[in-house]
Amino acid sequence: MAKTYGSGYFGEWIEDEFGLPAYKYICNQMEDPKAITPMKELYLLKNEHIHQVGNDRLVAVASNYGHIQVRQDEGSPKYLNEFDPAYGQYAGGFGYLIDGEKFISTYYNANYSSFERIFGIGYFRKIIKNSDLKIDQVVFAPFGDDPLLISQVKIQNNKDVPVDLRWIEYWGCKMHQFSILAYGNSIENKDVSFIRKLRREFSEKFTHEFSIIEDNMGLLEKKYFQGRKDAKKKRIPRPSFDDMFPPSTFLVSLDAPFDKYTTNGADFFAKGGIKNPKGIYSHLSSSLGTTDEKSALFLERNFHLAPGESKTLYFAFGYLPNDIELVPLLEKYRKNVSNHWQNTCEAWKQNQIKLNIPDENWVQRELIWHNYYLRSAMTYDDFFKEHILSQGHVYQYIIGFQGASRDPVQHVFPFIYTQPAIVKEIIRYTLKTVNEDGEIPYAICGNGMILPEPFFPSDLEMWILWLTSEYILATRDTPFLEEMIATYPVYGRKASQASIKDILARCFTHFTEVSGKGKHGIQRLSNGDWNDGAVIGHVPNDKHDEVREKGESILNAAMASYTLKIYSEMLEFIDDEQGAVKALNYATSQKDIVHDLWTGKWFKRAWFTEDLGWIGEEKLWLEPQPWAIIGGAADSEQSIILKKSIDELVRQPSKIGARLLSQPLKVMSREIGMRVNGGIWPSINGTLIWALSLLDGEMAWEEWKKNTLSTHAEIYPEIWYGIWSGPDTYNSELSEYPGHTHFFKYFLTKDPEDLKTMKEDYISISWTDFPVMNLHPHSWPIFTTTHLIGAKFTKEGVEFSPSLPKEEYQFSSPLIGFSKSKMGYSGWYNPNVEGNWKFSLRIKESEASEFKNLTINNKIEKLILEGDTFIWKGSSAPNKPLEWKITM
Repeated sequence: MAKTYGSGYFGEWIEDEFGLPAYKYICNQMEDPKAITPMKELYLLKNEHIHQVGNDRLVAVASNYGHIQVRQDEGSPKYLNEFDPAYGQYAGGFGYLIDGEKFISTYYNANYSSFERIFGIGYFRKIIKNSDLKIDQVVFAPFGDDPLLISQVKIQNNKDVPVDLRWIEYWGCKMHQFSILAYGNSIENKDVSFIRKLRREFSEKFTHEFSIIEDNMGLLEKKYFQGRKDAKKKRIPRPSFDDMFPPSTFLVSLDAPFDKYTTNGADFFAKGGIKNPKGIYSHLSSSLGTTDEKSALFLERNFHLAPGESKTLYFAFGYLPNDIELVPLLEKYRKNVSNHWQNTCEAWKQNQIKLNIPDENWVQRELIWHNYYLRSAMTYDDFFKEHILSQGHVYQYIIGFQGASRDPVQHVFPFIYTQPAIVKEIIRYTLKTVNEDGEIPYAICGNGMILPEPFFPSDLEMWILWLTSEYILATRDTPFLEEMIATYPVYGRKASQASIKDILARCFTHFTEVSGKGKHGIQRLSNGDWNDGAVIGHVPNDKHDEVREKGESILNAAMASYTLKIYSEMLEFIDDEQGAVKALNYATSQKDIVHDLWTGKWFKRAWFTEDLGWIGEEKLWLEPQPWAIIGGAADSEQSIILKKSIDELVRQPSKIGARLLSQPLKVMSREIGMRVNGGIWPSINGTLIWALSLLDGEMAWEEWKKNTLSTHAEIYPEIWYGIWSGPDTYNSELSEYPGHTHFFKYFLTKDPEDLKTMKEDYISISWTDFPVMNLHPHSWPIFTTTHLIGAKFTKEGVEFSPSLPKEEYQFSSPLIGFSKSKMGYSGWYNPNVEGNWKFSLRIKESEASEFKNLTINNKIEKLILEGDTFIWKGSSAPNKPLEWKITM
């Protein structure tokens, strides 16, 4: 029987009991060579495949082996319970069911007759059966903002005699902070193993103290740096690289008191380790004595089952931020404990962008999954007091930084349509990092610390100007612009307060006057724009300073043509005429200049210096081309030629989305066909899909599908990443290893020359070391559906120019809806303010003549057609959307 489309080799997409998509993972990674990933086993095992389980507060990394590591960001991003088996740390999220001298575990064992694993929306499920017993363990993150996971363990007796059983629930408590200092040290020593070593050594400096939670409900753990219980946090928070006061963790039995417990991980696992721990052969010791790095949290429950009887146990593992108290939190989840999993799954069905296409049902499955992965990656930063959507992937989980600052801004665009509160948090977070002169730093690390790094990208201010403008025009939430927030360093005498609008103005001034234009009138480059490798790793080192001073970016100029224009429209909407004119004039100047940088087939990429000259004359660099179309720099004739060039040179040669370059760069330090030397980037292809939607709906739709997880799974079924999540870049066919993400060839060849190349790489890690949980391949496919229906918010209302080449489809979100059927078009607009809005619908002139009827809010109105565009007006109010319908 054929698998569901997009399933790949390692399992199959299914629909769970709640009607949500889930991935049933069936690979025996212990024996199947296809499970092996070329990588340095720094944080993952080479045959380990992971899934994200999260809510608005924490992110759990669930392994095909059965263990789960929990990340939280208050204090600094970290794992609360690392998996480090060489040092006796197994993370947790699994347990042991003991029947006399026999036991089965929910840690993966290929010898079990049945071990089923399901990666679900908000959960990780493991079902283990033998002839006598069955365990069904679901670990899920309750929907919302609470800092805990729930482990729901259903145990069934399949014997024809009664049994007395013991269940031991295990969660580790040795943290692992994602310290950027450890990464920097590894670069200096040209040995990435230093990352793990130094972070491990830092964690071992903390001692643990345990106590019993009242009524024998569970265990509470606290950590103290070097045992100093008297140390206190500073009254005024200061940026820091590491968390010296990590939060307490707890393990609780929710449905009944525990029977036994221990905190001695070394004694429990002993020589038998995770597969045959010594501690299962007797009751737990009920001792709190251990305080060292081998400490852990174990709870034992004893119970009796009649033949055929089942029982469900409920546990909670979590942590306590400063603003959350343990008792009220636990009381919330002890009530109706059996309903929490279902409630979570039902909640995930709400507030999302949907695109239903009758003959391609997999599209809606993928969008639901993307929405989950995008939102469940959110965490809370207690320095900036905002939630954040970190890029994740190797950047957060291995290198240890949240950035670049443009990335959360890109990730949150879909939430304009579904969760505006999240959008406002990302805007606030970003603006709280802004320097006094309006510069946005590249990235944040630790707790509110500006990342010390060599990158000074020149594009960052545009992204926040665009996001905020798009948000205001879409939602009409103008009071948000007057909201006062603290600016960096946020606390203390050097901090100040300013309105959102004023900080945006600072960013605009920095972009246009501090960064400004170069000798050709083109927006300057600094030492990079979107592309961190445009200068570093491409230009000779002795030229870096000169390029940073004089270089110009056509990508920046083309992007400014659009982003500053929409900023101008937003300012005009709030009656800031002077600011609007200034922004529009700058956008227009950049648009006109880009128009003249035409090579005859595409637009140039950048100008460096007098001796280095232009780049992008002989090779097509994809990044600026979509923006030239979107921003209007490309005239109609140029657009036709450019579309053809893009299609022939970077689209058609690639099966999974356009590649970044028409030909690789031999002078670039990156490997050919990988990363920015001709790799495939969902974030750039998102803008390409948008640009193509303005020119050719068929090509735009094809490009959208080529960039999906499902297509990657069909083309490269034996690469596990790219099925349910993925990296920010894939290798193109220019690489020896297309469809993979970046890794060093040495992992396969063991050639000394390849080892030398690996050690000389300035980043020093492979993307395969943590190849999933990047948010770009999840956010952009959602956002670009809005461009396929041609939705554009203006100061007056909404314009639709649909290009999706389907006879029937339904796009829906809490903010807008748009449907096409055989009878016509319909939709709604639901901003949270009262207003009268102007709408337009642009379709083919031949099609437009077929429609005669217009209904607005259930009233028949006159249908006005101007050429190929219908125009109408209507009113909405809070919770009373403007609904419209145009029919034959």
